[in-house]
Amino acid sequence: MHEQAVLRDLIREMQRVTAQHGARRVLAAHVWLGALCHLDEGHFREHFAIESRGTCAAGAAVTVEVSDDLSAPSAQGVILRSVELADD
Repeated sequence: MHEQAVLRDLIREMQRVTAQHGARRVLAAHVWLGALCHLDEGHFREHFAIESRGTCAAGAAVTVEVSDDLSAPSAQGVILRSVELADD
């Protein structure tokens, strides 16, 4: 359940950025996973594929950066670092 909520928040952020820039879809995204976020890269990718279906992020190429810094201020978080958008 927790993973779904995290991914839904991330997708909502992608949708917000896409709309803000007048784009239609996300081509690529760079995502940072905190050391304490309870998602490894494989698990993240599985949930992303499911949660992004039917959204502007469906099919986006995702680069995942996994932190090992347990003391980072966002160690429990998932952060959208950047997106590449398309307006087609």
